[in-house]
Amino acid sequence: MAFQDLAAIFIVLSPGIAAAIAGLGQRVLGDKGSMAITTGILVLAAALASVVFYNQVFGHHEGPAHGHTLTLMRWFDVGTFVADWAIRIDTLSVVMMFVVTAVAALVHIYSIGYMADDPHRARFFAYLSLFTFAMLMLVTADNFIQLFFGWEGVGLASYLLIGFWYKKPSANDAAIKAFVVNRVGDFGFALGVMALVFVMQVPAEFLGADGKPTVAYLEMLHVEKYSSIGFDTVFNAIVANAPVQPIGATSAVPIQQVTFDFLGQHVWGLEVIGVLLFIGAMGKSAQVFLHTCLPDAMEGPTPVSALIHAATMVTAGVFLVCRCSYLYEHTVVAANVVTVIGAVTCFFAATVGLAQNDIKRVVAYSTCSQLGYMFFAAGVGAYQAAMFHLFTHAFFKALLFLSAGAVIHGMHHEQDMRNMGGLRKKMPLTWAMMLIGTLALTGVGIPGIEQLHYGFAGFYSKDAIIESAYASHDTFAQFAFWLSIVAAFLTSFYSWRLMFMTFEGKTRADHHTYDHAHDPPVSMALPLVLLAVGAVAAGGVFYSAFVDHHQAEFWGSAIFNGPENHVLHDRHEVPFWVLVAPAMAWISGLVFAIIFYLLAPSVPRKMAAHGGPMHSFLSHKWYFDEIYHFVFVRGAALLGDLFWKVGDKKLIDGIGPDGVTGVAKASAGGLSKLHTGYLFHYALVILLSAVVFAAFVLLGQGR
Repeated sequence: MAFQDLAAIFIVLSPGIAAAIAGLGQRVLGDKGSMAITTGILVLAAALASVVFYNQVFGHHEGPAHGHTLTLMRWFDVGTFVADWAIRIDTLSVVMMFVVTAVAALVHIYSIGYMADDPHRARFFAYLSLFTFAMLMLVTADNFIQLFFGWEGVGLASYLLIGFWYKKPSANDAAIKAFVVNRVGDFGFALGVMALVFVMQVPAEFLGADGKPTVAYLEMLHVEKYSSIGFDTVFNAIVANAPVQPIGATSAVPIQQVTFDFLGQHVWGLEVIGVLLFIGAMGKSAQVFLHTCLPDAMEGPTPVSALIHAATMVTAGVFLVCRCSYLYEHTVVAANVVTVIGAVTCFFAATVGLAQNDIKRVVAYSTCSQLGYMFFAAGVGAYQAAMFHLFTHAFFKALLFLSAGAVIHGMHHEQDMRNMGGLRKKMPLTWAMMLIGTLALTGVGIPGIEQLHYGFAGFYSKDAIIESAYASHDTFAQFAFWLSIVAAFLTSFYSWRLMFMTFEGKTRADHHTYDHAHDPPVSMALPLVLLAVGAVAAGGVFYSAFVDHHQAEFWGSAIFNGPENHVLHDRHEVPFWVLVAPAMAWISGLVFAIIFYLLAPSVPRKMAAHGGPMHSFLSHKWYFDEIYHFVFVRGAALLGDLFWKVGDKKLIDGIGPDGVTGVAKASAGGLSKLHTGYLFHYALVILLSAVVFAAFVLLGQGR
């Protein structure tokens, strides 16, 4: 077995083994032993992933697919429903393995210092490794069922991590909220997988005597075995427009022309599947309508925020859409839905970030906004640009979260930026690291000369997305382009607002807290420095491979790259003003932030104190939480009360067991009054009964 294969097996499975050892062996190993095992294994996994990633980027590839699948064992084998435990090794999975393990390893190291005083460190590190294992199972899946396993695994682990401080009611509420919101999205994902199984049935004429697909059909799909939920089977069938015979259909039809009834409507099969899968992606990646758990996730320890929001769970939705590029390239409605939701999320989250005062929540909403960029890039067909931004975003967003954690750690768990200020002298390293993260997030660079590699990581990836949106001819591409420019301006403004409110001017902190503010220890500082290197260099170094001259060779067949999709080529032909528009946006945001928070800091304070409808609208996050609470929480409570108090207690119980019991009790009470103990009462009853009985007898005889 080749080194790359052995390395992949270790990378994927070792975090799960480490989580089991640390979690189950806590009493034997102790906190330090559990921390050492989980951190050591993750560092080794990250090192191996780096080697595999380097070989993928700079090595020589064999074959157009640039990868293969390692089958570990058979999982399901029922008719055409076949699923293996497998590790898919191609460019997409290799990139994700590197990103996930690199950030997870640095978060483990950072947590050694950050969680030094926590009494439950072993449990925390076990949860971190469990989360990493689930994410790796997700990104290396070879079929939708294994992907769903990892999908649910990261949902479970995020619930455990967000609610880690379970004695805090707010942490418990946030964990439950995240779990419930994810379940809504996951329901859509599950329906999408079911729809795939419904559609991906072998036509009768291609079934052999054993009920298995014929060799001719397998050759048509270029697969060795048929799996109705296997990536190769599904995507090859879509590209070849192979005949399928959905369940209940009497004849075969090309898969791109499959239609069926769904919710009373006659719909195109691939469009419905694409939309349902994207609903799952919306839940995992906090897109608008399913984003409400995002700020509450900040209730967990800061390393959790960095792990969830930088490289793991929230990027799972983007990964899913890019993995399914072969599907979305053959849809119109589903791709447009991805574009619109991504663009609206990009703008929505940027507006909300303007009014947040919790340092972690500002960074969290910037994550939501950047995910919107990734989604609308995929929606317009620039899947490579979406993955490139996912890649660079992992570095600078993890850097921003961990830098925010360093501020919180140095300020004795203070998170409100209104109680900070003047920290640059107290925390120079943290200031420098957050400055680099801010420069990368806002996309600072010189436009039009990307080939000179002159700019921070976010400059290359974000500008590639914006240019692709303008170059695309899709229906909603221009809508996404203009919202992305506005969002770039807002992102710059609230990012520099964070920098100025936290590090510049006179301190607004308690004097005792400010006097003891300090930079983080070495265990926390080292990950910051390493992430800063990525935030500076990742864009320029990997630009050509990800989205430019060598992208076709680099991605191979991992992402759809047919001749009909030429958006990455067309983006080089956009007007010059399109190239400089993002730069004008971040410069304008910086200028406004300087005016409001350095030159005239009293103005925003007066605006906040005065309130007003716009400030209230943004500070309440467009009132999504309030609307959802009224419609779903209170609505569910009212519906529950209706069914419980009226339906159950009054109707069912009232007419049923309680009613029968009441009648029997009342009858017994009435009859008991006849038992007086007087002989003449009993004689009267006997006489009356005899008269009634005789009357019935006579009436029955017709007399």
